[in-house]
Amino acid sequence: MSTRAAPQRRSAQARRRTAVRRRRLAAVGLLALIGALLVVFLPSMKDAAREITLPLHHEDIIRQQAADKHLDAALIAGVIYAESKFSDQTSHAGARGLMQITPDTADAIAQRTGGVNFKQEDLADPQVNISYGAWYLRHMLDRYGDNVVLALAAYNAGQGNVDKWIARAREQERDLTVKDIPFAETRAYIDRVLQARDDYRSTYPDELGL
Repeated sequence: MSTRAAPQRRSAQARRRTAVRRRRLAAVGLLALIGALLVVFLPSMKDAAREITLPLHHEDIIRQQAADKHLDAALIAGVIYAESKFSDQTSHAGARGLMQITPDTADAIAQRTGGVNFKQEDLADPQVNISYGAWYLRHMLDRYGDNVVLALAAYNAGQGNVDKWIARAREQERDLTVKDIPFAETRAYIDRVLQARDDYRSTYPDELGL
């Protein structure tokens, strides 16, 4: 064996070990950097994802209206989610704002609540819209004995339809249930609101004062 070859092999092995150590240190450093970035950005990423999947705005108004109208704040949030996903908009039927109040319903609520200066444009104001929507929801609950399903059915399909469905069920000597509702849209609406209500209860208990 050449006396010169042995030191060369040892030198090559040392370089390989040094390269391996450097790669390991680089990998450890990269993992540490990723961990630090996750610590910094993961909460905001979670908030951003939650904002997309289950948005919540105007929670101060929702809490205030829930207390004033003796309503579940999560139920108000669930209705807003089902109606507009917290985005101010106007439907093809003319319903406006976060809780999608129709012009006729808004005028009737204004008369019942003393809103003598009310204008349809006011429905774009979250305070007015949520106040009117909460009032109507409370009115429906009072009308149907605090039955949330019937109140939501009336909110979506109108009192006249719900009254007809109840009368039909009574003719058959039973109570009206979701499956008895002939409108698929209304059945889906009720399910959507109730699921959203439960989601808001579990996701935003502090924000909604629950």
